[in-house]
Amino acid sequence: MLENIEFRNRRGERLDVAFHPGTRPDRLVLLGHGVTGNKDRPLLVAVAEGLAAKGWPCLRISFSGNGDSEGDFREATVTKESEDLRDLLDQLPEGVRLAYCGHSMGAAVGLMTAETDPRLEVLVHLAGMIRTEEFCEAEFGEVTPDEGNMWDEPDCPLSRSYVDDMESIGDLFDEVSGLDRPLLLIHGTADDVVLPVDSDDAFEAAREPKRLLRIEGEGHSFSDGSYQQIVDEIALWLDEHLDG
Repeated sequence: MLENIEFRNRRGERLDVAFHPGTRPDRLVLLGHGVTGNKDRPLLVAVAEGLAAKGWPCLRISFSGNGDSEGDFREATVTKESEDLRDLLDQLPEGVRLAYCGHSMGAAVGLMTAETDPRLEVLVHLAGMIRTEEFCEAEFGEVTPDEGNMWDEPDCPLSRSYVDDMESIGDLFDEVSGLDRPLLLIHGTADDVVLPVDSDDAFEAAREPKRLLRIEGEGHSFSDGSYQQIVDEIALWLDEHLDG
């Protein structure tokens, strides 16, 4: 089914995806990466493979400008990636019930999309970013936009568009408090990139049903030792909120 779809965003840029078939009919879990990431990050691959083994079909996505997707990385903002996600949703077969799992900035993308798109029935945050402006200042405040790079990675230039978008959003607490769908938050206590307080405060602001799991000692991208726990928690959440 999904293996034969070529997804493109509203600009005509092809979005690179990887599909993991499962046994549950008319269900799909979408997985989105964080800033400087792509669909092939080990965490996303492990989650997709683990959920598919439990019967949940999964689709890993590289947003435009990232990985093997078309587009310019300098334009890869939360706002544009939210447009990518909406465009992808428009191209999915009708009748498929959807969950979205986002890591880091990918979680912010999911929140912005879900605010106006009810097709995302369940949200999962893995080290999810809420305070976008604070993150940008903490990580890139000493880098000159359009001159320097994110974390000194030459393939990841820091653009003025990215900084302006993060500052314009500010934070996503309005989106969290207004969300009327199940939200699972998973965060490592040793995360020094997106601080665990983002998930703590998002949990407090969110409506029921909600759940917060803190994994002791894990950093921003988690480690392979925690992957099975993450998969099991997500699967339980999906069983409860997307299987009926």
